[in-house]
Amino acid sequence: MLKIENLTKSYRKRLVIQDLTIKVAPGEIYGLLGPNGAGKTTTINIICNLLQPDSGRIAINNQPISEATKKLIGVAPQENLLYKTLSCEENLNFYAQIYGLNKQQRQKQVQECLKAVNLLDRAKSPVETLSGGMQRRLNIAVALVHQPKLVILDEPTTGLDIESRYEIWELIRSLKDRGITILLTTHLLDEAERLCQRIGIIKQGHIVAEGTLEELRKRVKAEEIVVLQTSEEENAIARGKKLGFTHRLYGNDLAFWLPERLDLKEILSFFEGIPIESITRHPVRLEHIYVEVISKR
Repeated sequence: MLKIENLTKSYRKRLVIQDLTIKVAPGEIYGLLGPNGAGKTTTINIICNLLQPDSGRIAINNQPISEATKKLIGVAPQENLLYKTLSCEENLNFYAQIYGLNKQQRQKQVQECLKAVNLLDRAKSPVETLSGGMQRRLNIAVALVHQPKLVILDEPTTGLDIESRYEIWELIRSLKDRGITILLTTHLLDEAERLCQRIGIIKQGHIVAEGTLEELRKRVKAEEIVVLQTSEEENAIARGKKLGFTHRLYGNDLAFWLPERLDLKEILSFFEGIPIESITRHPVRLEHIYVEVISKR
């Protein structure tokens, strides 16, 4: 559905995207992750034909990007593109007109999109009366009103409470079930972990890791990650090195990569003589993979 090949973009002398290649299959949810300034927004702007690349190729549904491909794309940006004094219905009707839908098409699509985001009962409500989660759902409905093949969701749950996040996640899954291809950017790694079939991690304008979660887990040579709290951190690190354990600091957490899953008693015996205040065990998560990939030079 989306093919980006050898994309490069610079602003004056600053290289923002370099040799970027991404392929997103039809009906896939692809997560594009990376720190601020990594090139995600520039990439989205080029896909939407709002910026011209210095070199490289992009195709959507096998069509090179152009004014014509804009209708194949729906975008729900991080900042809601909603008119707060207008109703849900009026907002969708306005954007449907921009996309050139006739009156009959608009009536049908407005109702279908409100139904898709579970806002039919709030069709006449002004946007300013909606909760934050409802506004985010309506923002996604705007991206769907012209029946695009590819939907770009930029930080769709930023600032929402956990209940609203779950609602958006269910909505995104329902879009996939309808065969819509989704490019998702997020800083919430558990969101990407739960929703995405494949994930690309972008750093300084190019993909530094890509694959399914299982494929990406191979980047962390561990079967389990154990986090210790101890007043003798240096001694614990030294003990871990003798045992051949890789250690990492995740913020203030001291973690050891274990090559196999062991009994808790056996793990504690490795650190005998070192005061352990607490110990927690974790599977290898996307957050561990992400930190490992991004921290490498």
